[in-house]
Amino acid sequence: MDAAPGDTTNLTWVNVGLGLSFILFNAFLSSALHLGVGSSLVTSALRCIVQLAIMGLVLQRVFETNNPWAVGGIAFVLNFLGTFEAVANKSKKRYDNMFSSVLMSMLGSTIPVSIIGARYAMAVDPFWTPEQYIPMVGMLCGNTVSGVVVAVAFVLKEIYDNQDKVETYLAFGASRFEACLPIAREALRLALTPTINQMSVIGIISIPGMMTGAILGGSSVEQAAKLQMIIMFMISASTALAAIVTTVITLSVVVDNEHRIRPDRVDVQEHTIWRASNWAVAQIAGGVKRIAGCCCRRKQEQNGRGERLLG
Repeated sequence: MDAAPGDTTNLTWVNVGLGLSFILFNAFLSSALHLGVGSSLVTSALRCIVQLAIMGLVLQRVFETNNPWAVGGIAFVLNFLGTFEAVANKSKKRYDNMFSSVLMSMLGSTIPVSIIGARYAMAVDPFWTPEQYIPMVGMLCGNTVSGVVVAVAFVLKEIYDNQDKVETYLAFGASRFEACLPIAREALRLALTPTINQMSVIGIISIPGMMTGAILGGSSVEQAAKLQMIIMFMISASTALAAIVTTVITLSVVVDNEHRIRPDRVDVQEHTIWRASNWAVAQIAGGVKRIAGCCCRRKQEQNGRGERLLG
């Protein structure tokens, strides 16, 4: 007998394992075609499983407590982890105090937009209702991080690799605002392009995750569509606000008050965390090799002594 529309499927870890087979298939293709992304696919998939499992356990507790402070804490953690992902993992170039500036722009965009959107556009009362507010903040953070990374990466690339244009403007008497304005415009355009493209094809070519989840949860298709419209508009506003703030801060760091370009403030090395982890791994590997070498030498010495005694 067919299930009723409101019924939900009880998924187990076996179902997750079957879904993981798609990633393993991609890893096999990567290995066969020598693409070099197989290990990254598997690692990302395992991270996805662990992170979502932990998130599911934590959110279940938060939903049960229905505490606004717990909801606020989750919102801050999501922004903090999104900032870490943007600064430590996604950015090839960084500047001084980048983490604090990106975190400030993230909190200053996702929190106000989510509060206003939840309370007035979505008519949720109270606005911090965990079942609505936390997923909304999560979607805002995920999309906002992408826009921030694109904007910062473009600005730092232009300043670090193609600084001649800005220096020419400054040499002819332009202020740092006038010299950097074309870079800022292009950075913001690139940051907003993915959101614009997504809104252009949504509902025609693709059915977004939020709408799909609402339909699977039992909401009417019309209500799910309206909810997705509101979410997309909020994502656009949050991404634009965070990208503008981060772009302005980045340009103010790499072009100082004396209208000088400061490439010395741009760090092109791996993040300190990964440099420290690589050093720790190298030290551990070296220690294991030394221990293994000592064991081999002792075994050889023991074998030599045994041969002399037999001789």
